[in-house]
Amino acid sequence: MAAPSGAAICEDFAEFQELLRVMRTIDDRIVHELNTTIPTASFVGKVDPGQTCKELYESLMDAHTKRERIIKDCISQTSAVVKTLKEEREKAHEDAALLKQLRKEQTKLKLMQSELNVEEVVNDRSWKVFNERCRIHYKPPKSQ
Repeated sequence: MAAPSGAAICEDFAEFQELLRVMRTIDDRIVHELNTTIPTASFVGKVDPGQTCKELYESLMDAHTKRERIIKDCISQTSAVVKTLKEEREKAHEDAALLKQLRKEQTKLKLMQSELNVEEVVNDRSWKVFNERCRIHYKPPKSQ
């Protein structure tokens, strides 16, 4: 899936979460993918498990990198909004609407930061399954 870029995805947290959910499909289906593409001993000659594991590795790396970039970009954008609202709040202490907007943005920022933790768990699970099934067929570069 091509990820939408820009601030639009970061403004609506529900849309942000939906994008991440869709982008995590590869991680959600990794067990199925490995079961259907990595052959059992009786089918070893029909499929190249090394190539299959390499392609899956590259897909996982790409998906994880894109999701992390989107999350961090949204955290950065929302942090900037919170900073701006705090500065405005310093000037207008009695503005209730401004305070409400600031609290809303702070909550959204915390939720986005928690997505980094979710991302770490999702990635760890995927790499664990990948390594269990592919370690004898493919050795990824040492960067992971």
